[in-house]
Amino acid sequence: MNQIKAQLFLEKLFNNRKFIFSVWVILAIVATLKQLRSGTEHNNYLIFTHTFYHALDHLNLYLRYPAEYGDMNHYGPLFALIIAPFTLFPKFVGMFLWQIVNISALFYAVSTLPLKNPKITAVYWIISNELLSSLFSFQINPSITAIIILSYTMINKRNNFFAAFLIFLGTYIKLYGIVGLAFFFFVKEKPKFIAYCVFWAIVFLILPMLFFSPEYIIQCYKDWSVSLAAKQLENATLVSWQDVSIMGIFRRTLQDPTIPNWPFLLGGVILFCLPYLRIKQYQSETFRLMYLASTLIFTVVFSNSSESQTYIIAFTGVAIWFMIQDRPVKPEVFALFIFSILFTTLALTDFIPRYIRDNYIMRYSLKALPCALIWFYLSYQLLCKNFLNREEPAQTETLSL
Repeated sequence: MNQIKAQLFLEKLFNNRKFIFSVWVILAIVATLKQLRSGTEHNNYLIFTHTFYHALDHLNLYLRYPAEYGDMNHYGPLFALIIAPFTLFPKFVGMFLWQIVNISALFYAVSTLPLKNPKITAVYWIISNELLSSLFSFQINPSITAIIILSYTMINKRNNFFAAFLIFLGTYIKLYGIVGLAFFFFVKEKPKFIAYCVFWAIVFLILPMLFFSPEYIIQCYKDWSVSLAAKQLENATLVSWQDVSIMGIFRRTLQDPTIPNWPFLLGGVILFCLPYLRIKQYQSETFRLMYLASTLIFTVVFSNSSESQTYIIAFTGVAIWFMIQDRPVKPEVFALFIFSILFTTLALTDFIPRYIRDNYIMRYSLKALPCALIWFYLSYQLLCKNFLNREEPAQTETLSL
């Protein structure tokens, strides 16, 4: 009897969203303290805050400033305003608040998915380890994930004004946000949505000019484009920490940094877009959620700017994809999911022996492989499966495998 009570208590606890959010806050505290004590591992946060200071001084936002931080800034000029409030606090407080904003954005975004509570909580737990990886690097990727998800859910709720706001907010921060336009075909009142997109594109273009100067911000956009072009070339080198992508797997396996991105991107975009031809399937919530999962994964595995910490975006797509599969889950679906757990989210942890991590997973960008395979399988489902006349995700109560 006591065992049954304990089991029921644990089940209730692990499905409690307040408890899950508390765990995420603990992860944020642990990551912040560890990186602050290391003295160098919070470099990304230093880049972010100095972006604001450099903007105040009208300095080039995309040069190296080795006396202040390592690496370079690659976010848009608008980001200088986004990070500005955090510079008002002492470093540790600002770092912690930055982490809290990121986890809160992602937590809220996942809660808006049209899934029943057990599946929502499952998504939270599935992505927790990838979230921790992102928290260690202080990157904005959890919020970018949230922006993509919310772009979908706002369109789903016909809140086109806010959807357009999110899409262009994300775009002007880190380009990845533009993938929210993948949900355009699911939009009701498309002319209004297009008008909202134009409106927010202009607002976010002009907004930084009000705080700095039009001439300076225009130059920043030019510098940003040059910086991103240079970064693409740098990422393709065989020693970069980035290029954790499909292209990276080929470049590093064949030891040929000259292999171009465009054949992969062309093929990927064609395969990504083909399911749009199945117009009748738009009626299905599951079909649309599959497109959300596809978008989240595609954004990462077809970008040679992707690094390990970017995979919070892709793995959230994997979690959504797995939770909307028919039950019982097909063996190949379950096998792909377990493969992704082992060699994506656990790829760079102590669960995998260091020799394998260093000489195979990192060396050949193999963290991208499970997500890539899932994306191809997901694309097959979008192309071939009939999603109509089946139980929709929001109607499903159990998580039986």
